[in-house]
Amino acid sequence: MALNALDRHLALIGFMGAGKTTLGGVVAQRLCRPFRDVDDEIEREHGPIRDLFAEQGEAAFRTIEADFLRDVCARREAGVVAVGGGAVETPGLLGELDAFVVLLDVDVETAWERARGSSRPLARDEVEFRRRYEMRRPLYVEAADATASDEDGVVLAAAGIHHELGALERLGELVPGDGPVALVADSTVMGIYGPRAQEALGDRLSSTHDLPPGEAAKQIDVVERLWSELRLDRGGTVVALGGGALTDAAGFAAATYLRGVPWVSVPTTLVGQVDAGIGGKTAIDIPQGKNLVGAFHWPARVVIDEAFLATLPERERRQGRAELLKTELLAGCDLDVRGAAAYKAGLCVRDPHDRGPRQWLNLGHTFAHALEAGAGFDLPHGEAVALGLLAALRLSGHDTAPVVDALDPRPVRADRDRAWAALQRDKKRSGAEINLVLLGDDGPFVAPRPADEVRAELDRLIR
Repeated sequence: MALNALDRHLALIGFMGAGKTTLGGVVAQRLCRPFRDVDDEIEREHGPIRDLFAEQGEAAFRTIEADFLRDVCARREAGVVAVGGGAVETPGLLGELDAFVVLLDVDVETAWERARGSSRPLARDEVEFRRRYEMRRPLYVEAADATASDEDGVVLAAAGIHHELGALERLGELVPGDGPVALVADSTVMGIYGPRAQEALGDRLSSTHDLPPGEAAKQIDVVERLWSELRLDRGGTVVALGGGALTDAAGFAAATYLRGVPWVSVPTTLVGQVDAGIGGKTAIDIPQGKNLVGAFHWPARVVIDEAFLATLPERERRQGRAELLKTELLAGCDLDVRGAAAYKAGLCVRDPHDRGPRQWLNLGHTFAHALEAGAGFDLPHGEAVALGLLAALRLSGHDTAPVVDALDPRPVRADRDRAWAALQRDKKRSGAEINLVLLGDDGPFVAPRPADEVRAELDRLIR
């Protein structure tokens, strides 16, 4: 069973009228992948499908369909593929393919309303239509790696993200595999949610590990202690339960323990659910800067349960609102938690190693990380991001009102020289210029700005 669509085809299955063609094209654009509709390709080569059915019969069509699907999914460049609704009737076909399979769920009433009167040969008789629906439904469920009902749902599934209110109670079944689990949480979260997480993990739970809350978790001595405590083999999984700092540290430990063991990110804060817990960037801090030692280690699954947010203190909510606003600025629209998570997930699947458009997610963060280092990592990340967004918008020539009105950021105490030194290490300097993520009329972009301008904006953020 595939866990995500990273570096493999994303195949959309479902009954007639599920929206495979419509959603497939939109998702392909978001992931910057080619889109292929198997039915369309068959019609271009063989003519209308209704004629194929009439002249050669359904069995012959299924053979043609299977050959086309195998050919499409054998192509090297990962794409988004809309699979014909009846392909699941060919035994074992979908299991042969190197694809992550997402079922687009649709009820039979909606499917009939969308399909009736169309040219589909199996949508002419309502009784037969409903019989096929009931016959195929268990085949879809068996073939699917995930289920979705809309565009964001497909993108989340492609990234291996499960979003569900109350998902904590199902944590045991959501952690892939059947091997032992090491539960890692910060001391505060462990006290609140640890017992429920342990109960949900059941017999798979092999050990629990407390880390310090906040940025204190992202220190080498803390990770070293975790390494020494872990007793997993490569069939085990680290479950990281906590905010962004905790998932960073536990994910880095998983990336490096035994040269890499699977891990599951369970973000409990707004920052974690819309940003830090997604995408597989893991890191710890060193005195010279934030996140300078780390690894790309994609989670086996991300479990987003918004019920966690009910216990967040107001200051923690403000940290998350800064990351949420950053994502809204990038997307150019208002977003809820699920939408923001899907926006980041799409960029991360598109660019898993941060060599292209994923860098847009650093809007404001070059300044934020510098401020955090200059403040001795005693400055909450969200407050630093709010200030960083101010600087990025100023350098972009954009109105700062959205940030001021929503977050009201104020200059902070920090060591100016240490912050400037950290900023220069955070992003590569090119001569007398520094590359930054900026915001244009058509969206985000990366461009150099003179170092003296960048230093002046950084100084404006420090009192």
